[in-house]
Amino acid sequence: MELGKKKCIPCEGGATTLLAGEANRLLSQLSGWHIEPGASELRKHFKFASFVENIAFVNRMAKLAEAEGHHPDFCVRYTNLDVSLTTHAIGGLSENDFILAAKIDQI
Repeated sequence: MELGKKKCIPCEGGATTLLAGEANRLLSQLSGWHIEPGASELRKHFKFASFVENIAFVNRMAKLAEAEGHHPDFCVRYTNLDVSLTTHAIGGLSENDFILAAKIDQI
């Protein structure tokens, strides 16, 4: 099933993080997202034409994140937006991070 059609599943501490091979397989299904070497975060940079467009996107992303029960970290700088996804409860990447990334790209 496509990542964007899946639903985030609540993740409790004690679950295992994705192995590198599985994370890379899921990453190949996304566009523009990356995992920096040694990092346990999925990241993407967005560029908007205006601050207002940027904030509108952030608000749609926040609504989506709340509906999925999985919340990104992000940094807004005028027309630039950096989004990071990780599953804090397990200290690394889970399938939820890739599901939410795919859904963010559908906004």
